[in-house]
Amino acid sequence: MTERPPVIGVTLDAEQPGGYSKYDWYAVRANYTQAIAGAGGLPVALPHHVGLTDAYLDRIDALVVTGGAFDVDPGLYGVSERHATVTLKENRTAAELALVRGALAREKPVLGICGGQQLLAVALGGTLIQHIPAEIAEALEHEQANPRHQPGHAVAVTPGTLLARIVGSSTMQVNSAHHQAVREPGPHAVIDAVARDGVVEGIEDTRFRFCLGVQWHPEFLIDPGDRRIFDAFIAACRA
Repeated sequence: MTERPPVIGVTLDAEQPGGYSKYDWYAVRANYTQAIAGAGGLPVALPHHVGLTDAYLDRIDALVVTGGAFDVDPGLYGVSERHATVTLKENRTAAELALVRGALAREKPVLGICGGQQLLAVALGGTLIQHIPAEIAEALEHEQANPRHQPGHAVAVTPGTLLARIVGSSTMQVNSAHHQAVREPGPHAVIDAVARDGVVEGIEDTRFRFCLGVQWHPEFLIDPGDRRIFDAFIAACRA
């Protein structure tokens, strides 16, 4: 008998009217679902309905929190001042926070990607840098102009971490598309990857079966470690 593929909930972005539709619409880049399916998972989309969080979690085996061109409200990590560059999607953030907290409470694997890592850090009690150029002198260009399917810079992977065991390497070549970053990952989380300018590129929390965030977009499969991240994520669903 063929083993049932794990059902992987994938959070959606929300867009205002225009482009695809004259009405509000959801979106997700196809390579998120392609990477999940390629690793053996069954990706399903999760619209933003906080009241349906438990119903979603009853039906999925794991959660992927995707990225997007918006930011987590600083008030959610205890900061009252908001940098001028910060833009919000409050309904999306509320839905994703509920899903992340619920998934971790149920010991379901969670993978946060780019903005999804930042939201994961906040869910774990961490804080964010609201605008990298305003706080880190001589920072790398983390909002890069080159296509996202090309590497932008290297990250150093922390030895002994879950990420290091997964990718089997001390460095990775990653793409970069963010103006915010994790400042503190949370009281129980650890940093498992950094860029050469000190910007946090990966976090994890070993209290959970699989709780991993990466600042880059592994769904583009640029580095050999990217595929290994999805393989390990799907394997954790079967553990």
